[in-house]
Amino acid sequence: MCHNHIAIENVTFTYPGGEKPVLSNISFTLEKGDFVGIIGGNGSGKSTLCKLLNGIIPHYYVGDFSGQVMINGLDTREHKVADLSRYVGYVYQDFENQIVRPTVIDDASFACLNYGYADYRERGARALELAQLNVNLDEFVWQLSGGQKHLLALAGALSLDPDILIVDEPVAQLDPVHARLFYDILKDINKNRGTTIIVIEHHTEFIADYCHHVLLMNEGQLVWKKETKHALNEVEQLMKYAIFPPQVTQAAYQLNMKDSPSSYPITCDEAIKLFKQSESMFFKSTFKKEVAFSPTRESIISMTGIDVSYKTVSRKKHKVIHDLSLSFEKGDLIALVGNNGAGKSSLLKLLTGLIKPDKGDVVIKDFHTKTTSPEKLANIVTYIYQNPEDMFIEDSIRKDIEFYLKARKVANYQSFVDEIIRMFRLEDIQERDGRLLSGGQQRRASVAIGVAMQPHIILLDEPTANLDIATKKDITHMLSQLQEQVETVIIATHDMQLVAEWANRIIVLHEGKVLHDGTRESVFSNTPLLKKAGLIPPQILELSKDIGGSSLSYSVDDFVNRWKSTRKEVDCCELYAKASR
Repeated sequence: MCHNHIAIENVTFTYPGGEKPVLSNISFTLEKGDFVGIIGGNGSGKSTLCKLLNGIIPHYYVGDFSGQVMINGLDTREHKVADLSRYVGYVYQDFENQIVRPTVIDDASFACLNYGYADYRERGARALELAQLNVNLDEFVWQLSGGQKHLLALAGALSLDPDILIVDEPVAQLDPVHARLFYDILKDINKNRGTTIIVIEHHTEFIADYCHHVLLMNEGQLVWKKETKHALNEVEQLMKYAIFPPQVTQAAYQLNMKDSPSSYPITCDEAIKLFKQSESMFFKSTFKKEVAFSPTRESIISMTGIDVSYKTVSRKKHKVIHDLSLSFEKGDLIALVGNNGAGKSSLLKLLTGLIKPDKGDVVIKDFHTKTTSPEKLANIVTYIYQNPEDMFIEDSIRKDIEFYLKARKVANYQSFVDEIIRMFRLEDIQERDGRLLSGGQQRRASVAIGVAMQPHIILLDEPTANLDIATKKDITHMLSQLQEQVETVIIATHDMQLVAEWANRIIVLHEGKVLHDGTRESVFSNTPLLKKAGLIPPQILELSKDIGGSSLSYSVDDFVNRWKSTRKEVDCCELYAKASR
C-alpha cells in the first residue's frame, strides 16, 4: 500500500511580473509521518515550495503555474485553501501576522470556530497544551513574549489536528533553549501523533538532531531528497551551494575523520565518540587564556541604577530592567545575550533615547538621554532594527544611504556614499528598492545606511535572524570591519555562533538584570550560568569541551588547526621515543 500523502509532479511557478520561474520542474513525494528539513540559500524557493502544499499557490498567488500537487489524494488546484487547511497547518516565518484575536484562547480556537465546531474552545485549549504554551487562557496576546507568540501561532496551526505541519524558520527569533524546546515539541507531535513535519531551516545542527529526510533547493530547483545522514555528508556539494553542514561535520571532514567507512559524524554525540577514540594529546597543552574585560579604557557609555517599566493593559507597571549598571568602552565588540524577555532590546532602546529610564541615568558621550532628544542622540548612536525593512524609506538603496546626509546638509556627501556602497558591495543593487531585496542584501544595506550616519556607536538587534549560514558568515565579517568605522558595536542576539566568533565582551541578561559580564571563556565555560540564561554553546565549542580540552575552540577553523598542531606534537613525541630506544 502506498503511503505517499504529498506528491508534487513537474511543478513550475513564476510570480506575476517575474522574469524567471521561482520553482522549476519540481517533483518529489513524502510519506505520512516523515520529518523533513528543507535547506537552501536565501531566495532558493523554499518558502514558495511550501506554499504549494496548502493551496496558497495557485489560489492566492496567481502567477504562471503548471504541474500537479496532491495532498492526501486532493488536487490543490481543485480545492480551496479553506478545505486544504484541514489537512495542512502552517506556521509562517512572520508568525505574528497570523495571530488575529485579542486573547490566547480566542486565537488558538479561531480556526475551529470558523469551521463551526461546537467544541471549538476545547480544541483550542488542547492545541495550547500540545504546543506547551502554559499561560492563562484569557491572557492578552500583546502581553506574550516573542517565544510565547510563536507557540501560540503553532497552537493555532495545530487546532484543526492537521496531518501535515509546515514551520518556516522555527528558531529564527528564539533563544537557544526555547529553540530546542520548540523542536522537541515538533518531535513529540511527529512521533506520538504521526503528523508529517516539514521545516524550512538554515541551522543544519537542528536538521541533524531531528529530521529524517532533507530536501536541497537551489535557484528554484530540487537538487535532491536524501536521508539526513547521507544529506549532511554531502559536504562538498552543500558548500558549493553556500550551505554549511553541522560544525562537527565540517571539522571531521577537514580532518578526514569518519565514524564509518563512508560517513562523517553529524551530531555532537557522534563526534565526541569519534574524537575521543583518537590517540591525541588534543588540548592537553596549556593555552593562553583570554584577557578579562578591563574597565580602564575610555568609557563612552555609562548606565547607573537603571529601572525600566512598561504599562500593561490593566495600566499596572511591568518592570523589564532592574537596577542595571553598566559601562561601555571604546573598542568594545559587545554581545547582549539571554533568553527571550531578558531585556536585550529594551537596553538597546535606552541607548537611543527612544525610551527613558524610570530611575537612574544613561550618559552617552556626556549627553544625558533624559534631557537629550533622540534626534540629537542619532548623531552619536545608530540603531539598526531587527527587521531591515524598517530602515528603508526611499525607493532605492542609494537614496536611503543618502537620506541622513542630505537631511543634515553634509557637503560633498556623494563621494562618501560611493565609498559606503563599495564597502558593503552594493554597487549592483544600489538603484533597487530595499524592500524587494533578499534577506542578506537587506541586512547589508541596512548596516550601510547606519554607517553612513557616521555614528560613534552602532546598535544591532538580531543582525543574523532569518539569514542562511553563508550570509551569516558574511555579516559576521562585516561586523568585524565596523570596528574601523565606529568606536563601539553592540548587538543583541540569540546566535551563539556569532557570539563565539565575533564578540570580545559578552553581557548575559536575565529578567532585566546582569547575570554576568565577561569574556567568551568566562561565559561558555560556566555551565550553571548557561543553563540559567537559556544559552547553548555552539557545537564545536561543546566538542572541544567534552573531549577533555583545557581551553575552548570557538570556531571550526580554530578546532581544526589546534587538532592538527597537537597531532604533530604527538607524532614528534612518538618519533623521539622510538629514536631513544
